[in-house]
Amino acid sequence: LIRFNMKNRNYIIIKFALIGILLSSCDSVLDETPDNRTTIDSPEKIAELIVGAYPEAAYAAFLEPMTDNAGDKGPSAEDIRINKEMFFWNDINDVDDDTPTNYWNDTYAAIAQANQALASIASLGGGDDLNALKGEALLCRAYGSFMLVSIFSKAYNPATANSDLGITYVTEPETVLLGNYSRGTVANVYENIRKDIEAGLPLIEDRYNIPTYHFTKSAAHAFASRFYLNTGEWQKVIDHSNQALAGNSVSVLRDWQGQYAPRTYSEQTSRYISSMVEPANLLLVSAESPFNRYHATARYQLNNSKRDELFPSFNETGKESAYDVFGGNDLVYNVPKFLEYFKATNQAANTGQVFVTFVLLSTDEVILNRAEAYAMLGQLDNAATDINSSYAVKTKEYIPFTDAFSVAEIQTIFQPANPNVYTPFYTIPSESLAFVNAVLNLKRTIFYNEGLRWFDIKRHRIAIEHRDIFGNSYLLPKDDLRRAIQIPEAAQSFGIEENPR
Repeated sequence: LIRFNMKNRNYIIIKFALIGILLSSCDSVLDETPDNRTTIDSPEKIAELIVGAYPEAAYAAFLEPMTDNAGDKGPSAEDIRINKEMFFWNDINDVDDDTPTNYWNDTYAAIAQANQALASIASLGGGDDLNALKGEALLCRAYGSFMLVSIFSKAYNPATANSDLGITYVTEPETVLLGNYSRGTVANVYENIRKDIEAGLPLIEDRYNIPTYHFTKSAAHAFASRFYLNTGEWQKVIDHSNQALAGNSVSVLRDWQGQYAPRTYSEQTSRYISSMVEPANLLLVSAESPFNRYHATARYQLNNSKRDELFPSFNETGKESAYDVFGGNDLVYNVPKFLEYFKATNQAANTGQVFVTFVLLSTDEVILNRAEAYAMLGQLDNAATDINSSYAVKTKEYIPFTDAFSVAEIQTIFQPANPNVYTPFYTIPSESLAFVNAVLNLKRTIFYNEGLRWFDIKRHRIAIEHRDIFGNSYLLPKDDLRRAIQIPEAAQSFGIEENPR
């Protein structure tokens, strides 16, 4: 069943997203052809369908407070339920925007859009004029499934992936209201993601009016770079990163030194999420989310100690960091990244929907994926070049000749105090450990408040300690089961197995 509605998404009914349905009316509804049903019988209609195949929900709000980026500001800060519950790694079943349940529902709805697009392409006989749409739909399905398994399952580990609970990898359009679904394994999910990436990526064509809201070739290769980073296939990470960067390095990174530091808060925010002037942005999404209203003021965010840890006045080069942390105290500390768009539904009552644009994929991530892969392959000179490229645009008055780190300097300056801080499923060579540490520390700062730190925490099995203002310590050990966010209760009620606790 396909319906058009005011949220710019052609919803295909999928069991995971059904909350509050009046089941008693289902039979009569399914027996009739709705008047507003749309027949997807042209490339133009398929393209419109795929617009809704990107999750229009936010994950930063519930992932960021779970990380080591979050500190306790104290009771004077704003009490936001999702922020507090996730700081303490509690299971939560709220269905509001910015919750895990909302992300689950919206992502499965997006996957359903992609599947309907693929089915419509097949019904039209395929062909060269539909290949690009097919490629985009496959990438959308792979991306949505990858995000779900990354959030709601354990991190990929080939030794346990065949038994670890995955998520349902849906590959067919929904034709019944309540179908039968079960969770696959992490191995099965990753296999399907790989197939969709490998089948879809060669079909992608750069022919969009606003490219950064679609899987362009660069965005598709950036996603592949992230995927293979999680499987430990280092040469593939490098190859796809090279394609995503298209032979460029510093020129396509987010230039905090030259383009952000000289500008006002609002100018920085506008550029950060720009689809036109910011070359670092490879994939954006406009999600219904109130995150912009509390990301600076919520209690468990950037307090004084975390500000000093993530955004010191002088970085490892010995020069000033180009990042500006705005706000006079920790009650409002923040880095300008978010801008709200209010869509009025009732002008007189001043009610409507709030949207925030989020960066899903960027060149900043890609170059650091490549640096980590180079380090793992022992190509330390190449890894150093990428690390230096990142510092070059994140440091005020950076001079490559004097400020670039040598291999020896990286191995000394970035050597972690605890050699067991990172324990992924593979062994990190001793000569590469400092490089991996440098990359992860850069990513932690660069992607602050975007939720990406959580994925590195899971991938590298980093133990987390949170402290409240009274000095109480709360620990999330390396193999704590809470690292896999709990499956929504609505999905459990339909037979989807819950995560163990």
